[in-house]
Amino acid sequence: MAGKKTDQDADAAPDDGEKPAKGKLPIKLIAIAGGAVLLLGGGGFGAYKVFFSHGGNHAEQAAAAPVAKPAVFFDVPDVLVNLSGANNERTQYLKVKVVLELPDAKLKEQLTPLMPRLLDMFQTYLRELRPTDLDGSAGLYRLKEELTRRVNASIAPNRVNAVLFKEIVVQ
Repeated sequence: MAGKKTDQDADAAPDDGEKPAKGKLPIKLIAIAGGAVLLLGGGGFGAYKVFFSHGGNHAEQAAAAPVAKPAVFFDVPDVLVNLSGANNERTQYLKVKVVLELPDAKLKEQLTPLMPRLLDMFQTYLRELRPTDLDGSAGLYRLKEELTRRVNASIAPNRVNAVLFKEIVVQ
């Protein structure tokens, strides 16, 4: 019987050179798969609660949200200037319609008496521009930023939020 294998030998643990049966999964693989399912399930549930949950106290949420102030705009009269250029070039003109964005309505009343100062500032600055200074969106952005800076310097200590263009024509 030494040469024959019995049923007890088949059920015994395999020798060092033999491989385990293919039908069984290692415990580590089962634990990793279970952890991944729990993680994905928990993340999905959390995302569902965040995006689709309408519960809670709406009064508290509304009170915590900041109230946006309505925008206040101040129209500046149209400005028409000739642009700076070389003597041999034809004269080019710039027409600009500008609106000032103000932080509050009371500044609008304070700017009305300062309008001659603002128009003078616009005229003197815009006359020094060359047509190439207004090329492309980068040129207009620089013009907007420079006008905002100059307006704020003219009306100090008050400030405007922005200078907005309604119309720009170079002819």
